[in-house]
Parts: sequence; C-alpha cells; structure tokens
Amino acid sequence: MIEFRMPSLGADMEAGTLVEWVKKPGDPVARGDIIAVVDTEKGAIEIEVFDAGVIESTVVEPGAKVPVGTLLAVIRAPGEGPGAPAAGAAASAAAPQPPSAAAPSPAAAIVTRARVSPAARKRAGELQVDVGAIEASGPDGSITVADVERAAARRRAPAAPADRATSMRGAIGAAMARAKREIPHLYLTTTVDLSRSLAWLTAENQRRAVADRLLPVVLFIKAAARACVEVPAVNGFWTESGFTAGAGVHIGCAIALRGGGLVAPALHDVDRKPLDVLARELADLVKRARAGGLRSSEMSDATITVTNLGDLGVESAYAIIHPPQVAILAVGRVVERPWVAEGRIEPRSVVSMSVSADHRATDGREAGLFLAAIDRALQAPESL
Repeated sequence: MIEFRMPSLGADMEAGTLVEWVKKPGDPVARGDIIAVVDTEKGAIEIEVFDAGVIESTVVEPGAKVPVGTLLAVIRAPGEGPGAPAAGAAASAAAPQPPSAAAPSPAAAIVTRARVSPAARKRAGELQVDVGAIEASGPDGSITVADVERAAARRRAPAAPADRATSMRGAIGAAMARAKREIPHLYLTTTVDLSRSLAWLTAENQRRAVADRLLPVVLFIKAAARACVEVPAVNGFWTESGFTAGAGVHIGCAIALRGGGLVAPALHDVDRKPLDVLARELADLVKRARAGGLRSSEMSDATITVTNLGDLGVESAYAIIHPPQVAILAVGRVVERPWVAEGRIEPRSVVSMSVSADHRATDGREAGLFLAAIDRALQAPESL
C-alpha cells in the first residue's frame, strides 16, 4: 500500500486544510491526477498524486486542518489486493507500547484510558490533540498513533481567516526571516543591454496576432533557464544532505495576487520549450494563481525563482532566496541610458539584473557566470 500524505507546498507551509476529495475510495488514479484540494495561506491548491493505483481509503475528512506529512489516504498499488494494511497503519500497530507490568489492579484499570505510547503522546503534541478525549484502540485500551491521527482528522477546521492576505503575509514573513537567518546570501548585479532583444521582439510581434505577442519577461525567463543549464550550481535545492541539482529547469515565477501577497509557482522544463509555449503557459499560470487553481507540483517543483519588478517601475532589486532553492534572479525596469558602444556614446535600452545565491551551494564566480550567460542569451534572442 502507498501512503499519500499532506505535501509541503513551500517553505512557508506548515499545515493545510483539506477542502475536498476529488477521488474517492475505489477510484483508480494515475500519476499526475488531481486527488484532493487543500487550502493553504496562499489559497486553494489542487493536489496531484505521484503513484498509480486505486484509492483504498481516505483518512482525513474534508474540513480538517493537518500538519505537513500527515497521512491523508492509502493507495493500493497495481497488483495488490484490497484490504492489505497500510504502511502507516502497520507502523502504528508496531509502535512501542508502554511496558506491561503485572496484572492490572483496579486502580490501573481506571487509568487505562490515559495509557499512551510515547510515539502517540509525541504525535498528540504535534497535532495539539487532547489525549484525554481520544478513543483508544490499542492493546489494553492504550492510545496509539493511529488513534491520535484519527482524532485530529475528525476535528473540523477553524473558519477561514477573515483576512487571508494577513495570514499569507505572516507565512511569507516567517519563511523569509528563516531564509535570511539560515542562508548565507551573496548578491551580484549586472546591467544588460537589451537593444537587440527589444528590436527582435518588435519585429517578431509585428507578424503576430495581438493575442500571440511576446513580452520581454518571457525572454528573461527563457534566458535564465538557458543560463541554469550552463551553471547548474544555481539550479537546485539545499537540504540537510547538501546541494542537489534540479532534475530539470523549473522556473518559479513570482506573481503578485490581487488581494495582496504573492506566490511563485513553477513553469516546468523552461529550457526545453519554445517562447510561444512559455508565453501561453505563463499567462495561464498567472490567471490560475490569481483565481486559485494552482497545482501542488507547481508549488513545490521550482528549482530557481525569477521575480520581475520592472512592471512596478523598480529599477533594481535584491531578492531573498526561497528555500530550499539556492538562487533567485531579480529583474528591474527597462530604462534608456547612455551606453558606450564601439567608442561611441549612444542611448540604449538596458535592464538591471541581480542574482541572490546561497553561498553553501555556490559562490560569486558561478553566480557571475550565471549572469554572464543570461547576458549572452539576450544578445541572441532569435536563438531562445
């Protein structure tokens, strides 16, 4: 049996509220299917399943708010028979029980309800469940981990926060404070001449329908992805075991929400997609981010983030890394500046780009190579 647990949808997520099950026990599922909808501080997220099989049972009821990692459902793997115990259930059954003393006295029988295994007591603390109100199912009336999780699941979630923006801001603030505290940031910036890119973009858009025209941000994202291929040290994750390179180049795109706050869902495999596809996918991502239709993979797969503040008139910025990623690229406003070219001073359209990188995973040399690779890519926009 396969355990389906509450996923982590970002460093700022500690718990989620199950809104609904999209699949029910007995339904077949394939990798990538939407199995549930979970509400977080950043809105409702469609949760995908990453294993094929048949839903054996659901553990958490809609409305329950549970921590990341909580068992939500059990999936029967292909070829397995129904009714096999779930790994989580087996683990619970195997959880160490309190040492049994001699035959229980009448007094001991009275306190049987309070007998809790160490693992269950720890779990109750994590889920903030009162062990005195839990129905025991273990040997001799002891309370097991499974009892605690069932009791937690039966609790109805508190009402949605009256001000989601405030809740989101708090979660983002906590995550960014931790990032600044734990990640040794290094910052580099450069100014990129965009004359060739903008000239190419103007000519390209003249032959396109209005709905299909490209925006400069699409070039920035594609150029960053190409640079990640050249400098993989900025594309990946930092965990307890060290740096892990990303399996692909999945660019997290910082998107401001209408009600306040922001999210950074991922565009997948950006380095391998043409600009047309990226433009359509980015438009769809922005639309779904603001309407509340993002998927769990989009919230958890980003290997590096790009934040574009140029639309707000910001000329340059230094961003905070979104853990467990190891780098973030900040793009400013396109401005016209005097530029020396072939011994002449002439006006050019330029943009400021800065990279914030994790010194545990990379260094200034590689971060500099990353910015240089972006610059080269934008000098040959027809190759993007």
